[in-house]
Amino acid sequence: MILLDTHVLIWLDEGSDRLGARARKLIDATFREESLAVSAMTWWEAAMLQSKGRVELPPVRGWYRDLMDAGLMEIPMDGETGMVSVELEGFHGDPADRIIVATAMLRGATLMTADEKILGWSGLLDRCDARQ
Repeated sequence: MILLDTHVLIWLDEGSDRLGARARKLIDATFREESLAVSAMTWWEAAMLQSKGRVELPPVRGWYRDLMDAGLMEIPMDGETGMVSVELEGFHGDPADRIIVATAMLRGATLMTADEKILGWSGLLDRCDARQ
């Protein structure tokens, strides 16, 4: 399973060239296997970024429905995810990143991200640089 970080989902939807060729191939293959996912926190983060004018997205509720209908999986947040997110040793304080990382860890997923803080974190997390 590949879990997309919020910015990676946005890049993918925009067709951004910031998303690397290797990452695109991995996303395509994972999508065909029906194991491409996002954390429920991604929708909250995307809506917050849009409301603050930091990204331009279609109306988030419609965007959400379209992507879910296309076959993207959503991993819900639960109590265990919340607790694990607090226990991430040496991880930065961004709550959305903490939830997304904890989601990937608990599901045994590879997190696809370009976030330098996540890529450089020393914790046990399978991760893939979305820029490659």
